[in-house]
Order: sequence, then structure tokens, then C-alpha cells
Amino acid sequence: MKNTCKICGIFCNYDVCDDCDYKLKKVKQEQEELEEYESMNMFNLESSYNKITAGQTQIGGTHYKDKAIQPWDYILANDLGYLEGNIIKYLTRWKDKGGLQDLKKAQHYLQKLIEIAS
Repeated sequence: MKNTCKICGIFCNYDVCDDCDYKLKKVKQEQEELEEYESMNMFNLESSYNKITAGQTQIGGTHYKDKAIQPWDYILANDLGYLEGNIIKYLTRWKDKGGLQDLKKAQHYLQKLIEIAS
């Protein structure tokens, strides 16, 4: 007997099609992982003595944290878009992280920005 998926409306053999079922399971798994992470109390945001902001931490090095102005603060303050933001990001960190490869990445984003602006 054919049913209609309660989520997307396509015909299937069950109440929920395989694609929607997979997506639901993935979302549930992500929620469980988030709950587990939060239960580890690494960053208990409700605790007044342990309020750590994103600007005070950095995952994977110190190539932004050690700067006088973090790239994301500059990007947000100047209302820059995705391409401009990535150019700033790679130019800011190239000496401390990616070297020549970061300069090439900045150049690549700049090339796309020029193409769009032309």
C-alpha cells in the first residue's frame, strides 16, 4: 500500500520517506551531540563566572587572537561581504599561519570580486 510522506508529500511505503527519515535521524543525532557537549559544562554560559565570548577563544591556534583587531571584528564593523571578508582574513593571517598559500587564497577571492564588479 502506498502512503504519502508526512513531511515532503512524495509517495512512499511508509509514513515518512527514506530521505526524510534520514534527515530526521541526522537532526536528532546532532541534537543529542549538542546536548552531550553542553552537559560536559565546558562553557557553561549560564554561569556568571564563566562567560567566555567567541572573541576570547580561538579553535586551532592563535593566528587571530594575537592580533590587535580580530578580522571578524573588522569585517563586521565595516559591513564587508563574504568575498571581502575572506580577503581580509587571509591577508591578516598569512604570516602566522598559511604563508604563501594564504596569499594565493586572498588573491583567488580578490579575482572573484573583480569578476563580479566588472
